[in-house]
Amino acid sequence: MAETREEWIKKRAYALWEEEGYPTGRDSIHWEQARHEREALEGSATSSNGKQAKPKPKSAATATKRAAPGAKTNGVVTPAPKRTASRKTAP
Repeated sequence: MAETREEWIKKRAYALWEEEGYPTGRDSIHWEQARHEREALEGSATSSNGKQAKPKPKSAATATKRAAPGAKTNGVVTPAPKRTASRKTAP
């Protein structure tokens, strides 16, 4: 029996939850990520008329947005780069 879209998303969201170590309170994030992955898979497949489906354009806000050092990215905190001391001594 073929798996429905909803079942695929459910299983993928569960796998993401397991991969992250069973965190609490991130179910909606895992669900959305799984949904986006499914949409990407469906978008990469050819449509019923045999033409390649066009990918959705990214908005300018998300395309240029960069995570700042030490900021959370998808729930994971990226440490800021270490600073090195560069003091100039007086002559």
